[in-house]
Amino acid sequence: MRPLRTAALFAACALLATSTPATAQPPLRQVLFVGNNWDGTADVLAASGDFAKIARVNVVPDKDERLREIYLNPVKLAFFLGIRNGPGEGHDQFVDDMYTTPDGTAVVASRPSFADVVSIDLATGRIRWRFPVSGFRSDHMTVSPDGTRVAVSASTSNTVHVLDITTGREVGKFSTGDKPHENVFTNGGTRLWNMSIGEVNTDLDAPWLDFTKGDRLITVVDATTFQQVKVIDMRQRLDAFGRSDLSDAVRPVAFTPDESTLYFQVSFFNGFLEYDVTTDRITRAKTLPKNPTTSEDRTTWVNDSRHHGMSMNPTGTKLCIAGTMDDYATVIDRTTLTEGPLITASKPYWATISGDGKSCVISESGADQVTAIDFATGQKLTSIPVGDHPQRVRLGHVPATWTGPTTN
Repeated sequence: MRPLRTAALFAACALLATSTPATAQPPLRQVLFVGNNWDGTADVLAASGDFAKIARVNVVPDKDERLREIYLNPVKLAFFLGIRNGPGEGHDQFVDDMYTTPDGTAVVASRPSFADVVSIDLATGRIRWRFPVSGFRSDHMTVSPDGTRVAVSASTSNTVHVLDITTGREVGKFSTGDKPHENVFTNGGTRLWNMSIGEVNTDLDAPWLDFTKGDRLITVVDATTFQQVKVIDMRQRLDAFGRSDLSDAVRPVAFTPDESTLYFQVSFFNGFLEYDVTTDRITRAKTLPKNPTTSEDRTTWVNDSRHHGMSMNPTGTKLCIAGTMDDYATVIDRTTLTEGPLITASKPYWATISGDGKSCVISESGADQVTAIDFATGQKLTSIPVGDHPQRVRLGHVPATWTGPTTN
C-alpha cells in the first residue's frame, strides 16, 4: 500500500502545483506615479528605460462633492482659500503624495486642499475609501516597508495619522512639532520619523524673525505604539556645528542604506547637511552654487524652500539634489560631497530614484515635466511631459496589463 500512497501523494502535489488558486495575485509592474498638484491628476510612467507614459489617473473624481461641502462651511472655506493663496501659489492643491497598495490595485493619495487621504481604484477610477485628516490640510506621506500602512502629515493640527492602506482605518496617530512635513519609516518599519517645518506661508522670512516660525522638530516614535522615542531639535545641533545662520526647518531627507547617516535640506539654504544618527551630531555641510538670476529676496522663494528634493542611489554612493529656486539639479558624490554637472531644470520640486536604481528622477514643476538624470555620469537622460505642476514622484506597482482606469 505504501507505493500507492506515495503515488497518490505525488499526484496530489502535481495537481496543486498546476492549479491556480482563486486568490492568486496577478503579476505586477513597477511604475512611477507623478502627482500633478494643481490639476488633481497622477501620471503613471514606466519606472525606468524610456519612462514612457502609461496612463493618467484622476485623483479628484469627487471634486464637485468636496467643493460643495467646503463652500457650505465658512471655516473650511477660509482654510481652502488660504491654501490656494499660500502654499498653492494661487492654485488649489489637489494631489500631494501617492503610494500604491501591496496588490497594486489602488493608489492612495493625500489631497491638501481637501484635507484628506483617498484610495483610488486603478481599474475603475472610483474612490474606495476616504479619510479626512484632523485640521484643514493633508501633506507628505510615507509607506511602511511591508506596504500595509501609510502615514500622512496633517499640517494644521500638528498630527501624523497612520492608516491601514487597504481599508483606510486609522491604526494610530501622534503629535509633532509645528507643521509636520516629511515622514520616513526606519529600522525595518519599527520606527517612524517626522520632520516639522514650522510656518512657511508668511513673509516673515528675515533671519531676525525666525522665532515666528514655530517649533521645528524631528519626532521619532515607535511605529507600533506611536509613543515618542526621541525628539531632535536641529537648532541645537546646528549651533554646535557652527551654523547658527541656518534654519532648523528640516525639509526633504535621505538616509544611507544602513540608516546610520541622514542627509537633509533646510529652509532658505542652497545646500544640505549630514547628520550622524548614532553620535547625534551634524558632521558635514555642503553649500551648492547659487543661480545668479535667482532673487535674494527670501519672500519670493516658494514656501521658504531654496532647495527642495533629494534622493540617494541604492548603494548609497550618490545623492541627487533638486535646486528648486536655483533652477537646476545635480548628482553629488557622497564621499567627497563634490557636485556633478548642474542640469538646468525649471523649479525642480522633488527627487526620487528610478525603478532600476540607475537614475534620479526630478519633477520640474515650472515646466510640467519630469527629468531623469544618470547617477553614474550626472548627465540628463530624458524628459517626459506630465500634468500641471508636478511635485511628488513615487515608485509604485500596478497590474502588469493595466493601461488606466475605465472611467477616465
